[in-house]
Amino acid sequence: MYIYVPVFVTYLEHLGGSYTLIGLILGSYGMMQVLLRLPIGVISDKMQIRKPFLIVGLLTGVISCFGFALTESLGFAFLSRFISGITASMWVAFTVLYASYFKKEDATKAMGNIQFVTVAAQLTSMGLSGYLVSQWGWKAPFWLGGIVGIIGLLMTFWIHDPHANKKKEKIKGNDLSSVLNEPIVLKAAFLSALAHAVLFITMFGFSPTHALDIGASKESLTILVFTFMIPHAAASIITGQYLAVRFNKWHILLVGFLGTALFSVVIPFIHSLEILYLTQAFNGFFQGMTMPLLMGVAIQSISNNKRATAMGLYQALYALGIFLGPFMAGTFSQHTGFASVFYLAGGLALVGVTLSILWYRKDIVHSLAKKINKKSV
Repeated sequence: MYIYVPVFVTYLEHLGGSYTLIGLILGSYGMMQVLLRLPIGVISDKMQIRKPFLIVGLLTGVISCFGFALTESLGFAFLSRFISGITASMWVAFTVLYASYFKKEDATKAMGNIQFVTVAAQLTSMGLSGYLVSQWGWKAPFWLGGIVGIIGLLMTFWIHDPHANKKKEKIKGNDLSSVLNEPIVLKAAFLSALAHAVLFITMFGFSPTHALDIGASKESLTILVFTFMIPHAAASIITGQYLAVRFNKWHILLVGFLGTALFSVVIPFIHSLEILYLTQAFNGFFQGMTMPLLMGVAIQSISNNKRATAMGLYQALYALGIFLGPFMAGTFSQHTGFASVFYLAGGLALVGVTLSILWYRKDIVHSLAKKINKKSV
């Protein structure tokens, strides 16, 4: 899904798309996730199975890539990107399956590991995209993505699903309601929506286009990908393994969102590729601090048989950011200029800063109230 991301906006421009339409096509990936992720989580918990969803995800990923490769119109580009949203929706079952191999209290560590592997795969695939296009044309990343998807599809048959042999436990209405109204899940989901909106506006959206505008070649986009994604991957491990067990989660999120805001807003002011690479290395690190932490927080206090529902809710809500972020950015740029996409990204990150402060203070007040009540008893 990511092998074509660095050149995707430029490819859509090549097909004749306006920034508004490009934003809609980029956002369609998140639109399908908003619709599917919660139902997938509920069904997965109800049936207590995870593996079949992985198979469906990889199959639709193959269809999406070959859809891009075999057609050359904005309409089919929209449809293929929309189908790729089905692939991403299956991430619900995958993350819960992986977390099931760990102790409940190690959820953040597990999510840090999986985020690291994900980012490493994104780094490798995205690093190839510019080279592939320069050597074999626009269609090359789509063909390779489809072939890799087929390999992944075959590999899923060797995955062990520990839930498959367990007694199926029907999710009751009050269980579902308790998950859907869990405050920490909703808070984590909203902050993650902001983080993903920024990511899909910047590195997975318009940052590569800015790099091309200031003199990058398609081949040198690989440098931008590496300078962003390597710190992004490192931050996932550092946050999951070290920061999360030593510091308050709200403090980590505050720093992550603040750094993201700063290094997103500066992008349109940069006209040197070397400085762009340097600033986006910091941007990658700060964005990488927030995502594994939020994913771990969303499921850490949820029992195993309801985790897919919680993860489905969490991922469905953050998918709103994947859809609305690029769509809003494309619309803004159409009317107020290209630089506005990065101002929007910075503004959304600042909302994350504000909420991290407010919710940290609320936790402090709640904790003090509990202590006072205990003493009075």
